[in-house]
Amino acid sequence: MSVTKTSKDDIYSGDLILVNAMHGIVSEVTSPLVPVHPSAPSILMCSHAADALNRLMREIDGWTSIVPVSGWRSREEQQKIWDDSLEENGIAFTRKYVAVPGHSEHQTGLAIDLGLRQEPLDFICPAFPDSGICRIFREKAAGHGFILRYPAGKEKITGIAHEPWHFRYVGIPHAEIMAREGLVLEEYIDFIRQTDLF
Repeated sequence: MSVTKTSKDDIYSGDLILVNAMHGIVSEVTSPLVPVHPSAPSILMCSHAADALNRLMREIDGWTSIVPVSGWRSREEQQKIWDDSLEENGIAFTRKYVAVPGHSEHQTGLAIDLGLRQEPLDFICPAFPDSGICRIFREKAAGHGFILRYPAGKEKITGIAHEPWHFRYVGIPHAEIMAREGLVLEEYIDFIRQTDLF
C-alpha cells in the first residue's frame, strides 16, 4: 500500500483552491471541462464536479425545477461580465456581486450558479430561495461535495455579498466538515493550517 504525502501548499490547488479578491487564478484549468446538463451545453464545469452535481440532481430530481445559470468562465468572459455590470448597475453593485477578472471562482471550473426555473432568469442574481427544491438542494449539497460559497453573515470574510445561488465543489469530506462547522473556504483553509492533518 502506498502513502501519498501532502504539503500545506497543496491546499492552494485542486478542489480546495482558494480564489478571492486577495488570491487570483495562477494557472489555467487543467481538468477536462464538460457541460453540466444537456439542456445547457455551453455551461461547463470540471468533469468530476459536473458528475457530482448530476448525482445530486438525480437524487432530488433537481433538473426539473433548477437550471444551471453559469459555470466555468474564461478571463475574457469574466471581464465582459464585469464591464457590462459596471455599465448597467454601477460600481457598488458590481463590487458586491461580480468578481474582478482573474479573481473569480468561475475561472476554476469548480463553481456553479443555479437558479429556479422561472422567467425572467437574472444572470447576475438568479432566484434560489430557501424553500422547496432549492432548500432540498442546499441540505444535500455537502454530501455531494458542494458548499454554499457566499453565505449570509460571512461577507467580511469572503469579500462577496450573500449569493444563495453560488455553489462551489470542494469535495468530500471537506464540504461536510465545512457545513457542519459553519466555515467558508477561507476559514476552512485557516483551520487546516492550524491542524496536524499534513
